[in-house]
Amino acid sequence: MTAMSSDRARTRLSDDIPADMWEECPQCHQLLYAKELQQHLWVCNKCSHHFRLNARQRLQITVDTGTFEEWDTDLPLCDPLGFPSYRDKLEQAQEKTGMQDAIVTGKAQLAGMDVAIGVMEPGFRGGSMGWVVGERVTRLVERAAEQGLPLIIISASGGARMEESLVSLMQMAKTAGACRKLAEAGLPYISILTHPTYGGVMASYAFLGDIIIAEPGAAMGFAGPRVIDVTGMPMGEGVQTAEFQRQHGMIDLIIPREDMRQTLATIVAWSTGDPRGAGAGLGEENGSLRAEPATREEAAEVDAWHRVELARHPDRPYSLDYIEAFVDGFIELHGDRRFGDDGAIVAGLGWIGDRPVGVIGHQKGRQARERSRRNFAMARPEGYRKAMRIMRLANQIGRPIVTLIDTPGAHCLDDAEARGISEAIATNQRDMFALTVPIVPVIIGEGGSGGAIGIGVGDRVLMLENSYYSVIAPESCAAILWRNRALKEQAADALKLTSDDALRLGIIDGIVGEPDEGAHTDTKAAAELLRKALGRTLAEFDEIDWQQLPDMRYEKFRKMGAPENCPTPESGEA
Repeated sequence: MTAMSSDRARTRLSDDIPADMWEECPQCHQLLYAKELQQHLWVCNKCSHHFRLNARQRLQITVDTGTFEEWDTDLPLCDPLGFPSYRDKLEQAQEKTGMQDAIVTGKAQLAGMDVAIGVMEPGFRGGSMGWVVGERVTRLVERAAEQGLPLIIISASGGARMEESLVSLMQMAKTAGACRKLAEAGLPYISILTHPTYGGVMASYAFLGDIIIAEPGAAMGFAGPRVIDVTGMPMGEGVQTAEFQRQHGMIDLIIPREDMRQTLATIVAWSTGDPRGAGAGLGEENGSLRAEPATREEAAEVDAWHRVELARHPDRPYSLDYIEAFVDGFIELHGDRRFGDDGAIVAGLGWIGDRPVGVIGHQKGRQARERSRRNFAMARPEGYRKAMRIMRLANQIGRPIVTLIDTPGAHCLDDAEARGISEAIATNQRDMFALTVPIVPVIIGEGGSGGAIGIGVGDRVLMLENSYYSVIAPESCAAILWRNRALKEQAADALKLTSDDALRLGIIDGIVGEPDEGAHTDTKAAAELLRKALGRTLAEFDEIDWQQLPDMRYEKFRKMGAPENCPTPESGEA
């Protein structure tokens, strides 16, 4: 960037806007006082329309004041095709924006934490990507990997730059390859999509974030409006919006501008383990995994079917109740990046005590509309794929995973079959064995069949006292074996599905006690018991080499259910 443009980049925004200037909102057409609009981060206080910002404005509202250090200001102007008038247009864009090209990159601090950041400039040739943009993005990602920095890129682009043709096209692949290096370095990439983001940028680095966030109402898609118009094919209303992408599982969050900085700070803190973003510290992490012996004897007198009834009690705490009670700074992430976002599974990032963790759980819902939206915690394929996506992110950053299991079983009807429910559950089980971070599944209510084991492979498996864990629901077992669903109580007893049975069989590692009459009678006390159990369990991994966990996990499941006299493969016995 030239000295002239550097001076411009340092200009205060309050000096950019005359005190008497008014702006018309393009959405509601109200006249807005410019200084008041600036105070609201360029969001209309009448209709919440998010005005388009330039790169300098984005930096000002995102990173700590005075901390931005720009990188790679000396890249040459690139005109590989000798395209007619292209050099003149580049020079005009530089004069207009004070930018070398359509992105500014560098290092800054966010809430006191170091980050690598790139911000696109939509006013420079529509924010299009040619060689300079691709090279700057690539160098940004490479330096983030080398320096161990979380990466943030804020995109606003019409796509690949026409005047650089194939050279521009190749920037898509180059930047995608760089993103792979960042993931291999175990660092997070947060991609922010703003209005508009299209084409070659959308289909490369902008859509490769570990976490993808959009501003409300932002336009985005693979092909821009002019390209679609050329095809002569109709495009449905509202398709190319952040809200459509969120609905179809392609982005994690839609965050209003006023909340963006805090959201980014929380995610960066989680990825770095910095306590400034946690709001953590819930006290001592002791307490028994199991209830006291007297309580265990009393619990043994409760029949299996009554345990099933307690596990299904409509007032029993669900995953989000426990998350709200003791997972600090929780940010829920959405979508499987393939089809949709399944409300039957919630997944996100947070802290348990002072430990950053990934948290995944089934969610049933209380009211009729919520139960329907969450499908009674019977997850579809996209739910399991979302869960695995968050597990991979936690594994990439080096964060333990806690799963909260509470489902009667996975969804099994036509739409689930069409999208591959069996493949999704099978893949999750296989891939959980490869993760090199601790995994602690907890059955908090119903542990039903493949729906449960789809997020149930772990190093320490816990059960709440009045939960159940089974290959099938008792009613279904009775219908299959005895052709009489009314024999559900006998089936419950025969299936040995209680927490005591699972512990005796060596399937689980600990039982978490509940308040005397069940978790539903005192949600706060139940949450405190689970918090202490998880704190103690997670602390056990402080003394273990995490690289050994995949083998240890495999051996743990390898031994489950084997008769005492079963010869081992090493013994050579027949």
